[in-house]
This record gives sequence, structure tokens and C-alpha cells, in this order.
Amino acid sequence: MYCWMGHYVARNRTEYTGSVAVRTMKEVHDQTCAVACCADIIGAKWTALLVHDLSEGPRRFSELEHSCRGISPRTLSERLRLLEHERIVIRRSYSETPPRVEYELTDKGASLLPIIKAMSDFGHAWLVPEHDHSADLARTG
Repeated sequence: MYCWMGHYVARNRTEYTGSVAVRTMKEVHDQTCAVACCADIIGAKWTALLVHDLSEGPRRFSELEHSCRGISPRTLSERLRLLEHERIVIRRSYSETPPRVEYELTDKGASLLPIIKAMSDFGHAWLVPEHDHSADLARTG
């Protein structure tokens, strides 16, 4: 149990206001559930990685394809189209020879970056083993 905005909340998502327990999570995760709507977008395979890559600035299709090793061109194209449709990514075409197309996060897409940062922090804390620098030091020293 922890205190949030003056209310005591148990870890099982039940809020206690005085002596009455009130469920704070929706019974069904549907289109009215903010978490479910967000998960629909960034929960698809590759999507969070694409948002992460685009956090560093505009990227070309080939750059995204290279950074997401294993993604097929078709899947990458579908994900980018979905992100465009959701107004998370903007596609910019430049009339050059050869033609150039870049993808960039919109303001809405940039607002996902704290979620991506939290995923990164969790991954570093719990999932990705620390890099052992002893071999690097032995080579340089």
C-alpha cells in the first residue's frame, strides 16, 4: 500500500478511501481504457524501437531497417504507416534525384518518449546484463 494524492492505494489496484475499497482500474480494457489504447499503438512488435530510433531525429527507411535488424521491409512499412495514421510520425518526401523520404516524430510522437525512457530504465535495471569492461581494460592497459 502507498499514498497517492491523499488516498491509500494497494498494489492490487484497489483504492481505499476511508474504509471503503474502490476499484480504480476499468473492468474491461476496451477503447475507453487509456492504457489499452496506448498499448495498441506501441505494443506492436518493433513500434517502440522505431519510436526510440526516431527520438534522435529524422531517419530514412533504410536507416530504420538497418537499426531494427530482422524487420522485414513490409513490416517496417506497415508500422510506419500505422504511426503516420496515428499522427505519431510524419513522412517527408524530398523531390531530389534519387528521391529521399524521411520519417520524424511529431509532437504527439515525442510525448511517447518518457514511456520509451521508462522502458529503457527498466531494461537496464532488470533485463540487460551490465557490460563487463574488464576485457576492454586488459586490451588498453
